[in-house]
Amino acid sequence: MPLYMLACFDKPDALDLRMATREAHLAWARDKHERIRMAGPMLDEQDRMAGSLFFLEAETEADVRAFNADDPYTKAGLFERVEIKRFRSTLGQPL
Repeated sequence: MPLYMLACFDKPDALDLRMATREAHLAWARDKHERIRMAGPMLDEQDRMAGSLFFLEAETEADVRAFNADDPYTKAGLFERVEIKRFRSTLGQPL
């Protein structure tokens, strides 16, 4: 199955919203574990969470968009911008 990178960048000064929604997001992500190859928060210069990065198995970009739309962070309006790209692992531990 193809791999996709899903990069979600938080709105400025949205750490409080992220933290208020975090438990719902983590519970949601645990239910999606079969599609998630790797995931975690992106950090700003002060090591504060500032976005989310996923490497997902998905058939199409539309599937990734649907995955993202279901995320409690997305539903809460946390993200300023989202980028989706096909991904191929060539170095490091295989995803």
